[in-house]
Amino acid sequence: QVQLVESGGGPVQPGGSLRLSCAASGSIFRINSMGWYRQAPGKERELVAVISSDGNTNYADSVKGRFTISRDNAKNTVYLQMNSLKPEDTAVYYCNAQMQTPFNNFFEVWGQGTLVTASS
Repeated sequence: QVQLVESGGGPVQPGGSLRLSCAASGSIFRINSMGWYRQAPGKERELVAVISSDGNTNYADSVKGRFTISRDNAKNTVYLQMNSLKPEDTAVYYCNAQMQTPFNNFFEVWGQGTLVTASS
């Protein structure tokens, strides 16, 4: 069993910064891509950023140039540095990991979510 634990959310003023962390633990053989998604009230969950095991990244257009995703494979941890936050970035942010077993089975794991509120 694999668990993802997120941290770093909270209130922030528009224009401010936050750094989210997500650590994976448990029976881990291999983590392929890791990513961050968000869900604002009344909206569907959307991809924010994703990073592959070898460091290739992809971002939603709405966060390009403001957010940076990174990972520490030795710590099984993914980060999301969020700068120049806007009120429309307010959402619950979820961590996602694409897992692989020694038998080449694949499954995904979700974190519990952390709330980011950008408001004055």
